[in-house]
Amino acid sequence: MTMLRRRHHKGPKVAKGAAPRGHAAGPRDSTPRSRRRGRENVPVPPELLIGTKPPPPVEVPRAKPPAPSKPSSRPPPVAAPKARARQGAEDVVLVTGFEPFGGDVRNPSWEVCERLPGSIAGLRVERQRVPCEFLRSIQIVAEAIERLRPALVVCLGLAGGRTQLSVERVAINTDDARIPDNAGARPIDEPIAPDGPPAYFATLPVKTMVAAMRKAGVPAEVSNSAGTYVCNHLMYGVLHFIAASGKHARAGFIHVPYAEDQVLEKPGAPAMALATMVKGVEAAIAAAVATTRDVKLAAGKLD
Repeated sequence: MTMLRRRHHKGPKVAKGAAPRGHAAGPRDSTPRSRRRGRENVPVPPELLIGTKPPPPVEVPRAKPPAPSKPSSRPPPVAAPKARARQGAEDVVLVTGFEPFGGDVRNPSWEVCERLPGSIAGLRVERQRVPCEFLRSIQIVAEAIERLRPALVVCLGLAGGRTQLSVERVAINTDDARIPDNAGARPIDEPIAPDGPPAYFATLPVKTMVAAMRKAGVPAEVSNSAGTYVCNHLMYGVLHFIAASGKHARAGFIHVPYAEDQVLEKPGAPAMALATMVKGVEAAIAAAVATTRDVKLAAGKLD
């Protein structure tokens, strides 16, 4: 009689780093990360930190089946009209402007905010004054976003020396301050968000906004550098906060030149009338409200 020997079954070889059969491989994070490490003891606002742990599952209680009701001869009651939902992502544009900095006594970016109408293209205009400080600027605006739930976030800032309204295309993950901010901080070659991507593109239709401003008679341009000071810090921080928190607001940044009376003691510096800035920003916001897909328009530079 031939004896059958039991063979020990060997499972398939598992590649190094792969999950065993029957176990789902964990999802890989496809978000590009900054390769630079932040200096130790540098405070990072919590709004700029991306959590690595998924949120705990929310248990939804099961609804109990309604008890059988007795037939009634009375007519069914008329349902009361539903209360209107709290205003939120469909009807607010948040516009921010900075306080004065660098020795100036005024900042036209905030003065433009103050002079905008109460509504633009059907959206209620909400304004937020922002301190010219690396650490606090994003904290203030993040709190406003949480409170107002805007559909659009349009940040304004001063770029003395520019001749036109500049709609920024991109913000980079770098702080490199030429001068200290209003709190005395001067980060040099520091990442804004250590775990964030190298850059964020504006989610507003920048070229459509520029075209609308030019149509309104206001000099405007697409800018490919928001600098490395608090303006770039805020633009990057707002886009990072919106992306990391899963919000649906679209956001971007517009730099404004000096106001006309600011250059009285700055011979040769370009300037623009405050009323012209207001007209341009209003046209840009209206274009952003009406447009989700940007136009294809040559707006690059050779330098």
